[in-house]
Amino acid sequence: MELPYHEDVSPGTGGLPPRAWYAGSDAAVLSLNGSWRFRLSPGAADEDESFAADGFDAAAWDEVVVPGHWVLQGHGSPIYTNQMYPFPVDPPRVPTENPTGDHLRGFDLPEDWPADGEVTLRFDGVDSCARVWLNGSLLGDFKGSRLPHEFAVGALLRPRDNVLAVRVHQWSSGSYLEDQDQWWLPGVFRDVTLLHRPEGAVRDHFTHASYDHRDGTGTLRVESDVPGRVTVPELGVDVATGESVTVAVEPWSAERPRLYDGVLTTPGERVPLRIGFRTVALRDGLITVNGRPVLFRGVNRHEFHPETGRAVDLDTMRADVRLMKQHNINAVRTAHYPPHPAFLDLCDELGLWVIDECDLETHGFTMRQWRGNPVDDERWTPALLDRAARTVERDKNHPSVVIWSLGNECGTGRGLTAMAEWIRGRDPGRLLHYEGDPSCADTDMYSRMYADHAEVERIGRREDSGPGARRELPFILCEYAHAMGNGPGGLSDYQRLFETYERLQGGFVWEWADHGLKHPAFGYAYGGDFGEELHDGNFVCDGLCFPDRRPSPGLIEYKRVIQPVRFAYDADTGTVRVTNLYDFADLAELSFEWTYHCDRADDEVRSVSGPLDVPPDLGPGESVELKLPDPPAAARDAETWLHLSALVCEETNWTALDHAVAFADFPVTARPPVPVATGERPRRRGYDLTLGPGRFDVRTGELRGIGDVTLTSPPRLDVWRAPTDNDDGAPWQPDTRYGPLWRTLGLHRVQHRLDDLDVTRDALTVRTRVAPAARDLALRTVYRWTSDGTALRLTVSVTPEGDWEVPLPRLGVRLGLPSGYGSARWFGGDGEAYPDTRAASRLGWWVSPVERMQTPYLRPQENGARADVRWAELRTGFDGPGVRIVGDPAFWFTARPWSTEELDAAAHRTDLVPGDTVWVHLDHGQRGIGSQSCGPGVLPQYELRPAFAEFALTFSAAEPGR
Repeated sequence: MELPYHEDVSPGTGGLPPRAWYAGSDAAVLSLNGSWRFRLSPGAADEDESFAADGFDAAAWDEVVVPGHWVLQGHGSPIYTNQMYPFPVDPPRVPTENPTGDHLRGFDLPEDWPADGEVTLRFDGVDSCARVWLNGSLLGDFKGSRLPHEFAVGALLRPRDNVLAVRVHQWSSGSYLEDQDQWWLPGVFRDVTLLHRPEGAVRDHFTHASYDHRDGTGTLRVESDVPGRVTVPELGVDVATGESVTVAVEPWSAERPRLYDGVLTTPGERVPLRIGFRTVALRDGLITVNGRPVLFRGVNRHEFHPETGRAVDLDTMRADVRLMKQHNINAVRTAHYPPHPAFLDLCDELGLWVIDECDLETHGFTMRQWRGNPVDDERWTPALLDRAARTVERDKNHPSVVIWSLGNECGTGRGLTAMAEWIRGRDPGRLLHYEGDPSCADTDMYSRMYADHAEVERIGRREDSGPGARRELPFILCEYAHAMGNGPGGLSDYQRLFETYERLQGGFVWEWADHGLKHPAFGYAYGGDFGEELHDGNFVCDGLCFPDRRPSPGLIEYKRVIQPVRFAYDADTGTVRVTNLYDFADLAELSFEWTYHCDRADDEVRSVSGPLDVPPDLGPGESVELKLPDPPAAARDAETWLHLSALVCEETNWTALDHAVAFADFPVTARPPVPVATGERPRRRGYDLTLGPGRFDVRTGELRGIGDVTLTSPPRLDVWRAPTDNDDGAPWQPDTRYGPLWRTLGLHRVQHRLDDLDVTRDALTVRTRVAPAARDLALRTVYRWTSDGTALRLTVSVTPEGDWEVPLPRLGVRLGLPSGYGSARWFGGDGEAYPDTRAASRLGWWVSPVERMQTPYLRPQENGARADVRWAELRTGFDGPGVRIVGDPAFWFTARPWSTEELDAAAHRTDLVPGDTVWVHLDHGQRGIGSQSCGPGVLPQYELRPAFAEFALTFSAAEPGR
């Protein structure tokens, strides 16, 4: 049976060979982006091809915008799956029910369009298969959604009334090669362009620009299919194509992305060149650039916009790169396909190392134990080689691209080997990556996903099992630290390993941005919100940024963990040690400051700052020790901290002046002991009991109010949190998914039993048993209240009872205040933090409305805790009256306009509506976060194991205006 073109395994017909992408030449260009006529059919054969005939009347059709996806413009719906194919797996066949979009675009040539030469029609991205006609003539068809395809059309063009017809099938044989973890979004989603090719114009060119770190010279050679000359005025270069020239240059690196502007001139065209001199090599078992090993502080980046899907505009691309640079990210893996080529221009310009990945993934074949996997079927090899060639040829002139990646999660097979051999032959000046083959037969590095910390350390020590040749290769984590929901945790622990073992050359966090699609009912939609039969829920929301590119706490944490300057402080000598962690750059672009913070309640100076004179020429890996001024006199009787920071000292193309690159906090003087409020006698009147500012129910011992503030819910022991995505874990980790285990155990519905209430001369003591129904486990909890007449002190003692086999989510007390007390002040960490996500927590005094303390994860879950809080206040307005809480020891502080139960029940942000209570959590302990939504769980040191615990909280009135 002969298969239709969209089901055969060929990459396409009628197209031109792949070539380098470039923009800005002096040849004429006509964009065909904009409004196109559109008709959607349910199947590939439901409509004939008469719409492509010259003169077809499409006036009654709808319109769509190109670039764009029709499912995001009111025609059908998106589908989200992680690895499942959303159609029966029978390669290369696809369903008869195959949404097919017919597109028509009429256009005239500009008046000044040249009459000579050739013309090329270029598609930069169409998902997933297209057949193309111009003025009624068939040009051909193609597959390879995230790759360019070109046709020669000069003989068919006319000055006016041209009609371009494109039939696009959502499903094709190519879909089997594009099973990336993403929304399935059909359409013409990248640019469509008409390119004039004058006689003697460049069809393809290859810029070779190497750097010799030993003598500081760069060697330039530009290959061109049409002879011409290459000029680089800044370097005084003027040579013929194909000839080499060696000159003194500044090298290109992600830290100092030095580009030289050049021009390739042929008889028919002037092509701009952006030249970065750098040499990539595998030396002594390490990935090196310009003779130095590099440490990747990277992210994986899918192309995504919350309204337009993979049709990403240039402003969003630039915002992405700037945001990466501002958060100390130095590398990006283009997961799992080549990005829009303009994104790589930005990486060249602003400075990022790039692993450029081929448009290839066959992940769904894992569900068949890789049976029938196309990468091990020689019938598919031409399609694989076509994708490899289109990737390499398009992007070969970008200095930012230092590594080619064969694809992602394709298992192993002969097709991958063929791709590797072709790439090595075409471009030996870059390294090769692929993660899915344990033998590393076709790669220059050992790459893994989500290896836990212990295994990564064994690999760093070269103690890992596996083929001996693999142990000689450098190691990277091409995916780690799954940034889904609240998290990822354990980043600092990974980074310590990367910086300890030379073989470990860093990794790429999964991933850059949440893929929530704008939705009128849900705010942002994820899998299942469009009625998909098969979907993977909110697994598509696993980014360091929210869809609108607001940084999540995970990105703030990652910035701190990978910061390129390390500080150390010696309190005995009053000196600070500053270490440059850059791979190439000195510290000339940074300025440094010190600040002493004193936690004082009076009007004496709370902070004092000054410059830190770090030598600007401090080179990579070098350190310097500097003497600091003495702490202020106020530090003698107050807790004092030293804050050190490194700031950008001049505006750059990626950030503004005084942008903070690195910081650290260190204790200078210890926190004074918290006074023990005692001595006041409890007084009983009917069912009420007063103790200092506290009012209690004498029957239950529960606190009803503090001063003039009436509580809406009394302080009670609390162990439950709305499980995070990482608490719930991945389905393939059933034995350690603590979210479901906690729920099975009943921690979300514990019951509180009053066992004893004792009023003595100077205290109220309440003994309770806190336990889940149907279990013989419990937490024996004693609340002991004392007062000095002004302040009210609560000491909580917790003793586990029974055989606890799981860690606790949290351990502390929860209380409710009227919603009017919605302004928070505190001294402690500034942003969201948990035991293994607290590196970015800056100590200081902070003020925030309670609603702004919430982290708006797309699937609501535990969030918003502040770490190391010494005291917190909840007030009515910025300086209104309220309640002050002092911890002994410091505590985790969380305040919400909704309860944990409401948070737990919500599926989307829009489900959360502020109520009449501000819920306040004062936690002695929190379990860490981990990365178990796809990666490893919480490290042992960040678990919260049931054990005896005792902590104290002192409550008092917060006076207005203070």
